[in-house]
Amino acid sequence: MKIEVVTLFPGIFAGPLQESILAKAQARGVVEIRVVNLRDFAEGRHRVTDDYPFGGGGGMILKPEPIWAAVEALRTEAARVILLDPQGRRFCQSVARELARAAHLILLCGRYEGVDGRVREYLVDDELSVGDYVLTGGELPALVVIDAVTRLCPGALGDVAAPLEDSFAAGLLEAPHYTRPEEFRGHRVPEVLLSGDHGRIARWRRVQSLWRTWRRRPDLLETADLTPEEQKLIERFREGDRLDKFL
Repeated sequence: MKIEVVTLFPGIFAGPLQESILAKAQARGVVEIRVVNLRDFAEGRHRVTDDYPFGGGGGMILKPEPIWAAVEALRTEAARVILLDPQGRRFCQSVARELARAAHLILLCGRYEGVDGRVREYLVDDELSVGDYVLTGGELPALVVIDAVTRLCPGALGDVAAPLEDSFAAGLLEAPHYTRPEEFRGHRVPEVLLSGDHGRIARWRRVQSLWRTWRRRPDLLETADLTPEEQKLIERFREGDRLDKFL
């Protein structure tokens, strides 16, 4: 996969792209990530990339010319051009899986009061938002997208099954995990995880996942793929049954 990011502030990406999974994925050739300075595509001696909005109002708007020039220079037949913007569709795990199947992503980072409306209407293929709040620019959302998408690419993680077990991967929150020591400050690891009984452990984790999702993100249950037995279990939770009754 090839990911190119168009931004006015390339330095924001230097640290995150050189650490942990993202650095290893690039070193292994799983993903190629390139940060492009939008100002390199601006014209004139001062490389101006923004201007005042027509019709008045506060703030500045990113001009269409440098954005268009950058996209035209980078775009391939396989490219998907995505604007990171609070008005975009909500970025989630299913969208990350969708993007992980692409061969080439071009991420445009908005700034100031946003981009010229013609960019939205005639240039980009999609708009994504990482949440219902406003950030200084699209750089941090772009990093979120890069991280979530890269870890889904084959070879990015040491354990190929790891992405399949993450929260949201199956539409539910993940069960809790524990490691050594078995006892810490009087708190023990659940005995079932030490039993060696893989069937019991799998059921324990599934019940914990259902319970956590019901308590913390019940909205996810509306679209989760649940068996009839699991649906009955959720109903029992709603009726007031305690978790330990099912473990």
